[in-house]
Amino acid sequence: MKPICLPLLSLLTLLSSCFTGVESTPKITSGDVRKENIVVTPEDTFLISVADAPLPCWEEGKRFVVTDDKIKLLFGHTAPASETLAGKIITYDGAAEATSITGGKVTDLIFRSPAGTRMAYRVNQPLSELAQKSSLSVPFTVQESMVEEARHLLEGKNLYILTRSWRNDEDNSVHGRQFVPVTIDSVTPGNTVYPIKIAFTDSQGTSARIFLYPGAKGSTPRTFSSLFSFSDPRKKYPGITDENWQRIIDGHVALDMTRDECRLSLGAPKDVDRAAGPSYLREVWLYENGIYLVFEDGLLRHFRK
Repeated sequence: MKPICLPLLSLLTLLSSCFTGVESTPKITSGDVRKENIVVTPEDTFLISVADAPLPCWEEGKRFVVTDDKIKLLFGHTAPASETLAGKIITYDGAAEATSITGGKVTDLIFRSPAGTRMAYRVNQPLSELAQKSSLSVPFTVQESMVEEARHLLEGKNLYILTRSWRNDEDNSVHGRQFVPVTIDSVTPGNTVYPIKIAFTDSQGTSARIFLYPGAKGSTPRTFSSLFSFSDPRKKYPGITDENWQRIIDGHVALDMTRDECRLSLGAPKDVDRAAGPSYLREVWLYENGIYLVFEDGLLRHFRK
Protein backbone atom coordinates (compact mmCIF):
# COMPACT_ATOMS: atom_id res chain seq x y z
CA MET A 1 0.00 0.00 0.00
CA LYS A 2 1.39 3.38 -0.97
CA PRO A 3 2.15 5.63 2.05
CA ILE A 4 -0.27 8.50 2.57
CA CYS A 5 1.39 11.78 3.56
CA LEU A 6 -0.83 13.93 5.74
CA PRO A 7 -0.33 17.71 5.64
CA LEU A 8 0.32 19.64 8.82
CA LEU A 9 -3.21 21.03 8.80
CA SER A 10 -4.61 17.51 9.06
CA LEU A 11 -2.36 16.84 12.02
CA LEU A 12 -3.37 20.03 13.75
CA THR A 13 -7.05 19.11 13.60
CA LEU A 14 -6.37 16.01 15.68
CA LEU A 15 -5.75 18.22 18.69
CA SER A 16 -7.57 21.35 19.74
CA SER A 17 -4.26 23.19 20.12
CA CYS A 18 -0.52 22.61 20.26
CA PHE A 19 -0.22 23.64 23.89
CA THR A 20 -2.78 24.34 26.55
CA GLY A 21 -0.55 24.15 29.61
CA VAL A 22 -2.09 20.79 30.47
CA GLU A 23 -0.53 18.42 27.94
CA SER A 24 3.05 19.01 29.06
CA THR A 25 2.25 18.57 32.76
CA PRO A 26 3.32 15.08 33.90
CA LYS A 27 0.48 12.84 35.07
CA ILE A 28 0.37 12.38 38.83
CA THR A 29 -0.86 9.05 40.15
CA SER A 30 -1.98 8.09 43.63
CA GLY A 31 1.41 6.48 44.19
CA ASP A 32 3.10 9.84 43.78
CA VAL A 33 1.06 11.50 46.52
CA ARG A 34 1.95 11.12 50.19
CA LYS A 35 -0.15 11.75 53.25
CA GLU A 36 1.74 14.86 54.30
CA ASN A 37 1.47 18.17 52.50
CA ILE A 38 3.95 18.44 49.64
CA VAL A 39 5.59 21.82 49.29
CA VAL A 40 6.11 22.82 45.66
CA THR A 41 8.86 25.39 45.27
CA PRO A 42 9.34 27.89 42.44
CA GLU A 43 12.38 25.85 41.38
CA ASP A 44 10.20 22.74 40.96
CA THR A 45 8.06 24.38 38.29
CA PHE A 46 10.51 26.83 36.71
CA LEU A 47 11.24 24.74 33.59
CA ILE A 48 7.95 22.80 33.53
CA SER A 49 7.01 24.27 30.15
CA VAL A 50 10.33 23.30 28.53
CA ALA A 51 9.56 20.02 26.77
CA ASP A 52 9.56 18.23 23.44
CA ALA A 53 6.82 19.69 21.25
CA PRO A 54 3.91 17.43 20.26
CA LEU A 55 3.72 16.25 16.66
CA PRO A 56 0.90 18.66 15.61
CA CYS A 57 3.30 21.51 16.41
CA TRP A 58 6.03 20.18 14.17
CA GLU A 59 6.23 22.36 11.08
CA GLU A 60 8.31 21.46 8.06
CA GLY A 61 11.85 22.64 8.68
CA LYS A 62 11.70 22.05 12.45
CA ARG A 63 15.30 21.55 13.58
CA PHE A 64 16.73 18.67 15.61
CA VAL A 65 20.31 18.50 16.95
CA VAL A 66 21.74 14.98 16.57
CA THR A 67 23.58 13.83 19.71
CA ASP A 68 24.86 10.46 18.50
CA ASP A 69 25.58 8.90 15.11
CA LYS A 70 23.64 5.85 16.31
CA ILE A 71 20.61 7.66 14.94
CA LYS A 72 21.52 6.07 11.59
CA LEU A 73 20.21 2.79 13.03
CA LEU A 74 16.78 4.41 13.32
CA PHE A 75 16.83 5.50 9.70
CA GLY A 76 17.86 2.07 8.44
CA HIS A 77 18.47 1.86 4.69
CA THR A 78 17.44 5.52 4.29
CA ALA A 79 20.40 6.75 6.38
CA PRO A 80 23.18 8.46 4.42
CA ALA A 81 26.10 6.04 4.20
CA SER A 82 28.91 8.59 3.97
CA GLU A 83 27.41 11.44 6.00
CA THR A 84 28.19 11.87 9.70
CA LEU A 85 25.14 13.14 11.58
CA ALA A 86 26.41 13.51 15.17
CA GLY A 87 26.51 17.18 16.13
CA LYS A 88 24.65 18.18 12.98
CA ILE A 89 21.16 19.58 12.39
CA ILE A 90 18.48 17.47 10.71
CA THR A 91 15.13 18.97 9.74
CA TYR A 92 11.61 17.58 9.84
CA ASP A 93 10.06 17.05 6.41
CA GLY A 94 6.62 15.57 7.16
CA ALA A 95 4.86 12.41 8.35
CA ALA A 96 3.63 9.49 6.28
CA GLU A 97 1.31 6.69 7.40
CA ALA A 98 1.88 3.21 5.96
CA THR A 99 0.87 -0.41 6.47
CA SER A 100 3.42 -2.73 8.06
CA ILE A 101 4.10 -6.29 6.87
CA THR A 102 1.74 -7.52 9.61
CA GLY A 103 -1.08 -5.30 8.38
CA GLY A 104 -0.94 -2.73 11.18
CA LYS A 105 -0.68 1.01 10.75
CA VAL A 106 2.74 2.59 11.28
CA THR A 107 4.12 6.09 10.81
CA ASP A 108 7.22 7.25 9.01
CA LEU A 109 8.65 10.52 10.33
CA ILE A 110 10.59 12.05 7.46
CA PHE A 111 13.76 14.10 7.99
CA ARG A 112 16.38 15.76 5.81
CA SER A 113 20.10 15.48 6.51
CA PRO A 114 22.37 18.54 6.16
CA ALA A 115 23.24 17.30 2.66
CA GLY A 116 19.56 16.94 1.76
CA THR A 117 19.25 13.16 2.09
CA ARG A 118 15.65 12.11 2.78
CA MET A 119 15.54 9.81 5.85
CA ALA A 120 12.62 7.95 7.43
CA TYR A 121 12.23 7.00 11.11
CA ARG A 122 9.48 4.39 11.39
CA VAL A 123 7.35 4.42 14.55
CA ASN A 124 5.10 1.41 15.21
CA GLN A 125 2.02 3.50 15.92
CA PRO A 126 -0.60 5.02 13.64
CA LEU A 127 -0.36 8.71 12.94
CA SER A 128 -3.54 9.47 14.89
CA GLU A 129 -2.03 8.00 18.09
CA LEU A 130 1.25 9.88 17.69
CA ALA A 131 -0.64 13.14 17.19
CA GLN A 132 -2.42 12.69 20.53
CA LYS A 133 0.79 12.43 22.57
CA SER A 134 1.50 15.43 24.78
CA SER A 135 5.08 15.46 23.51
CA LEU A 136 7.12 13.47 21.03
CA SER A 137 10.86 12.93 21.00
CA VAL A 138 13.19 11.36 18.47
CA PRO A 139 15.98 9.20 19.98
CA PHE A 140 19.51 10.59 19.76
CA THR A 141 18.26 14.12 19.10
CA VAL A 142 17.43 17.32 20.96
CA GLN A 143 14.67 19.55 19.65
CA GLU A 144 16.21 22.97 19.03
CA SER A 145 12.95 24.63 20.13
CA MET A 146 13.39 23.11 23.61
CA VAL A 147 16.90 24.54 23.89
CA GLU A 148 15.72 27.96 22.73
CA GLU A 149 12.97 28.04 25.34
CA ALA A 150 15.40 27.04 28.10
CA ARG A 151 17.85 29.68 26.85
CA HIS A 152 15.18 32.35 27.06
CA LEU A 153 14.47 31.46 30.69
CA LEU A 154 18.02 30.88 31.91
CA GLU A 155 20.64 32.97 30.14
CA GLY A 156 21.95 35.81 32.29
CA LYS A 157 20.13 34.56 35.39
CA ASN A 158 21.83 34.68 38.81
CA LEU A 159 21.32 31.46 40.78
CA TYR A 160 22.91 29.32 43.49
CA ILE A 161 24.28 25.95 42.43
CA LEU A 162 23.52 22.92 44.61
CA THR A 163 26.09 20.43 43.34
CA ARG A 164 29.85 20.14 43.03
CA SER A 165 29.59 17.82 39.99
CA TRP A 166 30.80 20.27 37.36
CA ARG A 167 32.33 19.71 33.91
CA ASN A 168 35.10 21.73 32.28
CA ASP A 169 35.44 23.04 28.72
CA GLU A 170 36.77 19.64 27.58
CA ASP A 171 33.62 18.04 29.05
CA ASN A 172 35.58 16.21 31.75
CA SER A 173 34.22 15.90 35.28
CA VAL A 174 35.75 18.33 37.79
CA HIS A 175 35.24 18.94 41.50
CA GLY A 176 33.39 22.22 41.87
CA ARG A 177 31.78 24.08 44.75
CA GLN A 178 28.21 23.92 45.99
CA PHE A 179 25.81 26.51 47.48
CA VAL A 180 27.67 29.37 45.79
CA PRO A 181 26.24 32.06 43.46
CA VAL A 182 26.64 31.53 39.72
CA THR A 183 25.61 33.38 36.58
CA ILE A 184 24.25 31.45 33.61
CA ASP A 185 26.36 32.31 30.56
CA SER A 186 24.83 30.14 27.84
CA VAL A 187 22.37 27.31 27.16
CA THR A 188 23.14 24.85 24.37
CA PRO A 189 22.05 21.34 23.30
CA GLY A 190 23.17 18.61 25.67
CA ASN A 191 23.27 14.87 25.17
CA THR A 192 20.83 12.02 24.64
CA VAL A 193 19.97 11.66 28.35
CA TYR A 194 20.20 15.29 29.49
CA PRO A 195 19.23 17.53 26.56
CA ILE A 196 20.14 20.89 28.12
CA LYS A 197 23.76 21.97 28.64
CA ILE A 198 24.32 25.02 30.83
CA ALA A 199 27.53 27.04 31.00
CA PHE A 200 27.99 29.20 34.09
CA THR A 201 30.54 31.27 36.00
CA ASP A 202 30.80 31.24 39.79
CA SER A 203 31.62 34.10 42.16
CA GLN A 204 35.36 33.34 41.90
CA GLY A 205 35.35 33.59 38.12
CA THR A 206 35.52 29.85 37.50
CA SER A 207 33.60 28.72 34.42
CA ALA A 208 32.07 25.26 34.15
CA ARG A 209 29.27 23.26 32.55
CA ILE A 210 26.41 21.15 33.82
CA PHE A 211 23.74 19.02 32.13
CA LEU A 212 20.09 18.81 33.16
CA TYR A 213 16.72 17.45 32.12
CA PRO A 214 14.03 20.17 32.13
CA GLY A 215 11.23 17.94 33.41
CA ALA A 216 9.23 18.03 36.63
CA LYS A 217 10.79 17.39 40.02
CA GLY A 218 11.59 13.71 40.48
CA SER A 219 11.47 12.81 36.79
CA THR A 220 15.28 12.40 36.77
CA PRO A 221 18.07 13.00 39.33
CA ARG A 222 19.18 16.13 37.47
CA THR A 223 16.21 18.46 37.18
CA PHE A 224 16.49 22.21 37.72
CA SER A 225 15.33 22.08 41.36
CA SER A 226 17.99 19.48 42.25
CA LEU A 227 20.78 21.58 40.73
CA PHE A 228 19.88 25.23 41.33
CA SER A 229 18.22 27.51 43.88
CA PHE A 230 16.85 31.02 43.49
CA SER A 231 17.75 31.90 47.10
CA ASP A 232 20.91 31.60 49.18
CA PRO A 233 20.95 28.14 50.84
CA ARG A 234 23.13 29.56 53.62
CA LYS A 235 20.11 31.33 55.11
CA LYS A 236 18.47 28.00 55.90
CA TYR A 237 21.31 27.07 58.29
CA PRO A 238 22.01 30.05 60.58
CA GLY A 239 23.47 27.76 63.26
CA ILE A 240 26.37 26.59 61.10
CA THR A 241 29.57 28.56 61.62
CA ASP A 242 31.20 30.36 58.71
CA GLU A 243 34.22 28.05 59.01
CA ASN A 244 32.10 24.90 58.70
CA TRP A 245 29.97 26.42 55.93
CA GLN A 246 33.13 26.96 53.87
CA ARG A 247 34.00 23.30 54.43
CA ILE A 248 30.53 22.35 53.21
CA ILE A 249 30.95 24.48 50.08
CA ASP A 250 34.22 22.68 49.27
CA GLY A 251 33.08 19.19 50.27
CA HIS A 252 35.30 18.83 53.33
CA VAL A 253 34.66 17.66 56.89
CA ALA A 254 36.40 18.26 60.22
CA LEU A 255 36.24 16.82 63.72
CA ASP A 256 33.24 17.90 65.81
CA MET A 257 31.07 18.67 62.80
CA THR A 258 27.48 17.47 63.25
CA ARG A 259 25.76 14.77 61.20
CA ASP A 260 23.68 17.40 59.39
CA GLU A 261 26.79 19.39 58.50
CA CYS A 262 28.55 16.29 57.18
CA ARG A 263 25.49 15.27 55.18
CA LEU A 264 25.38 18.73 53.60
CA SER A 265 29.06 18.48 52.76
CA LEU A 266 29.31 14.91 51.44
CA GLY A 267 25.72 13.87 50.76
CA ALA A 268 23.85 10.91 52.21
CA PRO A 269 25.97 7.81 52.98
CA LYS A 270 25.46 4.45 51.31
CA ASP A 271 25.25 2.58 54.62
CA VAL A 272 24.89 3.53 58.27
CA ASP A 273 25.89 1.25 61.17
CA ARG A 274 24.66 2.16 64.63
CA ALA A 275 25.84 0.78 67.97
CA ALA A 276 25.55 1.88 71.59
CA GLY A 277 28.72 2.09 73.69
CA PRO A 278 28.95 2.21 77.49
CA SER A 279 28.19 5.90 77.60
CA TYR A 280 27.64 7.05 74.01
CA LEU A 281 25.83 6.30 70.76
CA ARG A 282 28.12 5.55 67.81
CA GLU A 283 27.29 5.81 64.12
CA VAL A 284 29.52 4.83 61.22
CA TRP A 285 28.71 6.27 57.81
CA LEU A 286 30.08 4.45 54.77
CA TYR A 287 30.31 5.97 51.29
CA GLU A 288 30.78 4.21 47.96
CA ASN A 289 34.09 5.99 47.29
CA GLY A 290 35.69 4.58 50.46
CA ILE A 291 35.03 7.54 52.75
CA TYR A 292 33.84 6.67 56.22
CA LEU A 293 32.77 8.89 59.11
CA VAL A 294 32.49 7.89 62.78
CA PHE A 295 30.10 9.87 65.00
CA GLU A 296 29.78 9.71 68.77
CA ASP A 297 26.68 11.32 70.21
CA GLY A 298 26.06 13.05 66.88
CA LEU A 299 29.51 14.67 66.51
CA LEU A 300 32.25 13.59 64.09
CA ARG A 301 35.12 11.89 66.00
CA HIS A 302 36.99 9.98 63.28
CA PHE A 303 36.95 9.99 59.49
CA ARG A 304 38.81 8.83 56.40
CA LYS A 305 38.63 10.61 53.03
